[in-house]
Amino acid sequence: MSQISTDRIFTLREAAKYLKIPEDKIKQQVIQGKIQGQRIDDEWRFLKTAIDDWLSNCDHRTLLIGQSGAFSGDDSLEKLRLMIYSERGRPEKETDS
Repeated sequence: MSQISTDRIFTLREAAKYLKIPEDKIKQQVIQGKIQGQRIDDEWRFLKTAIDDWLSNCDHRTLLIGQSGAFSGDDSLEKLRLMIYSERGRPEKETDS
């Protein structure tokens, strides 16, 4: 039986920091069966390789949409949204001709 190095096992907090998303979003992904995790009593553990596999196989657009709630209440969000559409050179909403 091969041993796994403890630096390749993440707690929920470490996994959230690694992925740069809130802990509750990770729990949601685990419950939905999208990320593999193991619950031991009241604590979660994740293999770094499982997280890396999930990242390389996930739909990035869906991931970003799922993370959008992390920006709620962020005062800079409106400015960022306007800047994105300005850089794209088109309006946010299509206008009728």
